[in-house]
Amino acid sequence: MRDRAKELLAWYDVHARVMPWRVGPAERAAGALPDPYGVWLSEVMLQQTTVAAVRDYWRKFMALWPTVADLAAAEDADVMAAWAGLGYYARARNLLKCARTVVADHGGVFPTDRATLLTLPGIGPYTASAVAAIAFDAPETVLDGNVERVMSRLYDLHDPLPGSKPQLMTLAEGLTPKTRPGDYAQAVMDLGATICTPNNPACGICPLRDDCAARIAGTAAEIPKKTPKKKTPTRTGIAYVARRADGAWLLETRPERGLLGGMLGWPGSDWSDAPVEAPPLNADWVELDATARHTFTHFHLELTIMTATVGSDAAPNRGTFIDNQQFSPSSLPTVMRKVFDLAASVQRND
Repeated sequence: MRDRAKELLAWYDVHARVMPWRVGPAERAAGALPDPYGVWLSEVMLQQTTVAAVRDYWRKFMALWPTVADLAAAEDADVMAAWAGLGYYARARNLLKCARTVVADHGGVFPTDRATLLTLPGIGPYTASAVAAIAFDAPETVLDGNVERVMSRLYDLHDPLPGSKPQLMTLAEGLTPKTRPGDYAQAVMDLGATICTPNNPACGICPLRDDCAARIAGTAAEIPKKTPKKKTPTRTGIAYVARRADGAWLLETRPERGLLGGMLGWPGSDWSDAPVEAPPLNADWVELDATARHTFTHFHLELTIMTATVGSDAAPNRGTFIDNQQFSPSSLPTVMRKVFDLAASVQRND
C-alpha cells in the first residue's frame, strides 16, 4: 500500500502555506521550534474564522501581548477591544481564562500533552489535538472541516455530516504518522484548504489523487454530504444611540454571559420576536430609516436604531457616557459597529 502520509508530507515540504504563527517544514527540519503560545492563539482565533481574517489579529495580539504571561495580565476590556470584529466573542473571554490558568497552574508553560490541554478553559478536543501536534509534535489527529472533506473524499464516504464525524476521525487516525505528526497535521489541513476545496477540487494536482476513491468514482464534487440545516430564524431588537451635546457617546459593557458578553455596545432591548422598548434615558428619540442587520451562528438579527442628542445633565439608567476622544468605533463588535456606521452616516448627511 502507498504511504499516504509520506506522500502528503513530501507535498507539504514544497507547498506549505506561509503563516505568521507557523514554523515551516524547512525551518522545523533545521531545528526551529514553534511557540506554543502563538500556536494556541492562532488555533483559538481560527475557530470558525478564515486564515485571511486571522493574520492581522494574530499579529496585533502578539505585538500587544507577546507572551502568555503578558496576556494573562492584560485588562479584560483591552483584550475584548482588540478582539472586536473577529466574532464569536466567547472565545476572547475563554482566551483570557486559559492564559490566566496557564500562568497560575502551569507556571506560564503550556502543557505538552492533549489530556492536560483539554483541562484548560476554552480548549476542546480539536484545539487540544492541534496544539499538541503542531506545537509539540505529538502524534495526535486533527479533524477540522478541511480534514473531514479530505477523508470523506479519500474514502468516498457518503454518510452525511455531522453524523459521520466519528467514522472520519477513525479514518484520519489511521493515517496520522508517528514521524513528523505536527507537519502532517498542517499538511492535511493545507490540502483541504488549497487543493481539496469545497467547490471545484483540483484533483489533477492532488498528491493523493491516485488513492482517492471519490476521484476514481467521479463523486468528489458530491461529498462530503451534510444533513440539511433548519431554516435560520430572525430576531429583532432596538439599539439606542445617544450623544451628548459635548460629543460623548452613551455606551455600556454587555453582561459577561451571553452573546457579545463583556463587549462594549449600545444600550438596547432584548433580541426576540417581540422586543420590549428599553431606552436608557428620557430623550426625544428619533428612529432611523435604516436597519442594522447581522447574522450570528444560529439566527439573523435586525436592529432598529433610535438616536437622540441630549444635554450635559442627561442621567442614563444604564451605560456610561464616553468622551468622543476616547471612543474608538473599531473597539465595537461588528453588529454594534454597523449600528454606529448607520447612525454616524445620518448625522453627517444632516
